[in-house]
Amino acid sequence: MSNLREKGTARFGHTELPEKQQQALRKAVKWEWITLGFLTVSTVLVYLVLGNSQAMKAAWIEDLLSFLPPISFLVATRVIRRRPSETHPYGYHRAVGVAHLVSAVALVVMGGYLIVDSGIGLVTAEHPTIGGIQLFGSTFWLGWLMVLAMLLTAGPPVVLGIVKMKLARTLHDKVLYADADMNKADWMTALAAAVGVLGIGLGLWWADSVAALLISFSILHDGVKNLRGAIGGLTDTRATVYDDSKPDPIGTQIDSYLQSLSWVKEARSRVRDEGHVFHIESFVVPRQWRRATLHKIEKARAACVDIDWKVQDMVIVPVAELPEEFLPGLTKSGGERS
Repeated sequence: MSNLREKGTARFGHTELPEKQQQALRKAVKWEWITLGFLTVSTVLVYLVLGNSQAMKAAWIEDLLSFLPPISFLVATRVIRRRPSETHPYGYHRAVGVAHLVSAVALVVMGGYLIVDSGIGLVTAEHPTIGGIQLFGSTFWLGWLMVLAMLLTAGPPVVLGIVKMKLARTLHDKVLYADADMNKADWMTALAAAVGVLGIGLGLWWADSVAALLISFSILHDGVKNLRGAIGGLTDTRATVYDDSKPDPIGTQIDSYLQSLSWVKEARSRVRDEGHVFHIESFVVPRQWRRATLHKIEKARAACVDIDWKVQDMVIVPVAELPEEFLPGLTKSGGERS
């Protein structure tokens, strides 16, 4: 895709992506456009059979909110291609975190609203009704069409989520991961809405509100989870892998390499996740200052950059002793800090 290329090579700022990541980025953009197309169809389909069901209303709103992550990803992908400038010396990688934050806040706000709205319906014992509809000369209960719409829209998001999850791992993209994670859980929303509609048909008026509450809590859960991750990234918590399940091993790998050099006595790094790539400051204590030549330092930096494609914005700082004020948890083993 030409909008992802600069002189034939996809970039994140001045970081030239390896072929594997270039292919993953193009695939991710393609799948996000496919996701938007599917969401457009499913949102219209659900709207046409919405009726008076609270559960269907919540499912429809969740479909609308599902537009945010793919749109955020596509916008951020364009922004981060810009090279660093005087006003943005670190580049525009934080656009990923901003997009993540915007999506998360929208999920939290709407999830909270739907919980209140559905809770009021349950407390006031609202009895929703679902009428009939004329189709092909016959009268059908609209609830069957609602259930059918939910079943038809339950499967594709799961497939999309599985595909995008693999791409998120390759690209170290937390917005894409959040989108994939939500997609994989969409079948539960569809199932809850279908059960709520069937409950109305069986005379269980409360089933619809309970289903709506379950969907609302699911939206809020997604929002809180993503909000925590987005704020963590923007406030410079330690760098983690794409799904925030553990610290990224790059810091430890770099420290191990630097400590293996004959002229280095000690080495520790602090790693900041800029969005896709890392900003790394490595402090090294030379065994003898006369051996810490500029050539050796530059050679060590180049070797560190070769460890992983995400290592581009890196500096090596020779020091007399490791600065504890810059390296919290210095006495602990490993390159990552608490």
